[in-house]
Amino acid sequence: MGETLKSKTAQGLIWGVIGNGGMQVASLVFGIFLSRLLSPADYGMVGVLTVFSAVAGIFIEAGFITAIVNKREATDDDYNAVFWFSFIMGLVLFGVLFAAAPWIAAFFGHDELKPLARVLFLSIIFSCLGTSAAAYYLRNLKVRQRSLIQLVAIIVAGTAGVVMAWLGCGYWGIAVQTILYIALSTAGMWLLCPWKPSWHIDLRPLRPMLSFSTRQLATALFTQVNNNIFSFLLGRFYAIDKVGYYTQGNKWTVMGTLTLQGMLNSTAQPVMRQARDDKARLVKVFRKMTRFTAFLSFPLMLGLGVVSEELILIAVTSKWLPAAPVMHILCVGGAFMPLATLFAGLMNSIGRPNIYMWNTIALGIAQLCCVMVSFRYRLGTMLAAYVTINTAWLAVWWWFAHRYIGLGAGAFLADILPYLAAAAVSVYGAAWVAHGITNVYAALAVKVAVAVAAYVVIMRLSGSVMFKESVDFIFHKKKEL
Repeated sequence: MGETLKSKTAQGLIWGVIGNGGMQVASLVFGIFLSRLLSPADYGMVGVLTVFSAVAGIFIEAGFITAIVNKREATDDDYNAVFWFSFIMGLVLFGVLFAAAPWIAAFFGHDELKPLARVLFLSIIFSCLGTSAAAYYLRNLKVRQRSLIQLVAIIVAGTAGVVMAWLGCGYWGIAVQTILYIALSTAGMWLLCPWKPSWHIDLRPLRPMLSFSTRQLATALFTQVNNNIFSFLLGRFYAIDKVGYYTQGNKWTVMGTLTLQGMLNSTAQPVMRQARDDKARLVKVFRKMTRFTAFLSFPLMLGLGVVSEELILIAVTSKWLPAAPVMHILCVGGAFMPLATLFAGLMNSIGRPNIYMWNTIALGIAQLCCVMVSFRYRLGTMLAAYVTINTAWLAVWWWFAHRYIGLGAGAFLADILPYLAAAAVSVYGAAWVAHGITNVYAALAVKVAVAVAAYVVIMRLSGSVMFKESVDFIFHKKKEL
């Protein structure tokens, strides 16, 4: 397991950063063009439908991707059973949502949602075809191949969406971009994946995975509902442009968190699965990944929040300025989200999906209660309460890690607090230096330059091993992960 695991982990992490980073940069570029061409109401129209597609995607996958990844041995019959289950479920859900489109439009009070929903829900059909291929790529740490497929898909789909928006198609540009991205990603994985489904439909191999997968399903369902609760409530009780402002602010935040979470999802869980039989080794791997996550997540997300106003003004113009406070609050919470993802992956990798499920459900219930209590106040209050609960819940995740692998509180805090402190000093110090600069371009440049320089200096002066190893790895020096 030694050198092979180290090599796979290093390559997976690097390609996770490159692939997910490249995708987020591409999304950012296309998002800037779309945001300049479209209105907040256009984004709001698509935003209120997101929860339906997201929930459908959860039932299509049904937790079987994670179940296959965590099996000791995965056979062709396992992949084939998952493929046919997902395909059948996708057809059923598409039919149900297609028929429900008039009621969805009536619920939100916009007749235009009926045709938009029926077209947008086509993404469910394409998504259900790629479940088994995605499981194969993830289980076998084919991070580079999948990253390249997704990057090509997002470039082609983004170009199509921008062209449609430029031609005056409005929210249809976003819908086509979404559908085309999923279709191209699925097609690319099919073409390059060595595994192919057979026409023999046998769902019996799913039975041994049901105990694990149903927990993943329940967990993912709560997660998606909570992730989309703001769009749903704002679309129902407020003007549709409010959904657009939230969607815009959340989109920028998600670009940062997805880069980190995508890197962890593609590497951490398979690697921890291989180390789970050696608890000392598992703790070492987990702590190393925790430090690496904190090293990247805190400066990236806190920095993104500090420059939110400048980024929005420069990239998508002042019409989107109300999205800046939303983005700032969400970025603070987003700095801690990759750590929660790491804990969740740990629970799955050691065969404790029940802990992952119930912990996520409990967090979801707490979030929903908080949102419903604060709903009568302004959006900022709801978001602040939402972020506070998410961040505080890390203590619950740690408690389970302590119980099952012996991770100490002192060790966990020692792994994250130095990077949190360094990032906070660097980022908010840069904001203080730039305070009073009226030129938006100059303010952005000063904030970024000062924050990056300060963080690098602090890392070097403190003798950060993670900083040194990351620099060495970039320059192709052989260092242990």
